[in-house]
Amino acid sequence: MLSSVIRPIVLGPNQPRQFYLGGRAIADLRGVAAGAGGDDFRPEDWVGSATPRYGTSEDGLSRLPDGTYLRDALEADPGTWLGPEHFEYFGASPALLVKLLDAGQRLPVHVHPNRSFAFRHLGSRHGKTESWIVLGATGSEPVVYLGWSRDIEAAELSRWVSEQDTMAMLGRLHKLEVAPGDAVLVPAGTPHAIGEGVFAVELQEPTDFSIMLEYKGFDLDPDGSELGLGRDVALQCVRQKAFSAADIDGLRRHNQAAASAQAPAVQEVMPLAANPYFRAQRVLGRGAVRLEASFAVVVVISGEGSLEGDGWSHPVKRGDTLVVPWGSGPVRVTGEVELLRCLPPLPADAKTDDPSA
Repeated sequence: MLSSVIRPIVLGPNQPRQFYLGGRAIADLRGVAAGAGGDDFRPEDWVGSATPRYGTSEDGLSRLPDGTYLRDALEADPGTWLGPEHFEYFGASPALLVKLLDAGQRLPVHVHPNRSFAFRHLGSRHGKTESWIVLGATGSEPVVYLGWSRDIEAAELSRWVSEQDTMAMLGRLHKLEVAPGDAVLVPAGTPHAIGEGVFAVELQEPTDFSIMLEYKGFDLDPDGSELGLGRDVALQCVRQKAFSAADIDGLRRHNQAAASAQAPAVQEVMPLAANPYFRAQRVLGRGAVRLEASFAVVVVISGEGSLEGDGWSHPVKRGDTLVVPWGSGPVRVTGEVELLRCLPPLPADAKTDDPSA
């Protein structure tokens, strides 16, 4: 039914309402008015999403220009959209969720389950390892919090959550200053938070599983912050072992000179440890690079140019977000443009952490 759809498709905003403030940086990137309808609780734009918000059937799903859910289009013609190798291993799932995330306030401390925990307790082959590629960092102290700085006992963690001891939790997390160009990998099971003023492209596994360690002061239901598992089970997914300074360094990648004249036209963005979960490339429009055919979600960071393939050319500009079917074939990027190309994991890499295999 959809085999003729081979060109990249521009996607409009898809910003389900959240419990925290933000969204102005997303509006600025897209070149639209911020806080449409007076709503400042739209801090996330789910791009190319075939994943609904937890507890819903459709909220968060991306629609194509004709009104079809992307999820339904993938299921109708997975070979064209995803390619035969991807489909054979992952089925009709893109195995990827991409978001624009603009933290208008500090997010609460929370954690996501890994694949093994999700398979055993939530019936999913995917957990929620995620990453942040920083596009903007404003304010006096743009930071993220990532991983315990010392080992934590289970009883200690349970007490912090019960008493909502935010200062204790934040005080035991590594606090990292971030700047545009930085990439940070957040392995599932790692407690973390994003500070006010951080604007990022977030890549993650295709689930909406979050366990909120902190909920006081946010519009969150404490009973709904445990994925229906109960606190004792939910907290079992939290890594209690500390991250050393070397561990943290292994989860970060700096790339401040990403778009300089000396920079390569295609740059791998994420640490190698991200490969079983997702991939990301920063691409500069220099025309000589041929990108292999793949399902991809593209975010245009700056400038304007075009994506070109066999028999087609598609103009792009700053703020565009697109989904590129595998059936588009190899792609070239031309013009004075910089974009992020977000890709699912290769099956060979994903198999290294697949509890259902």
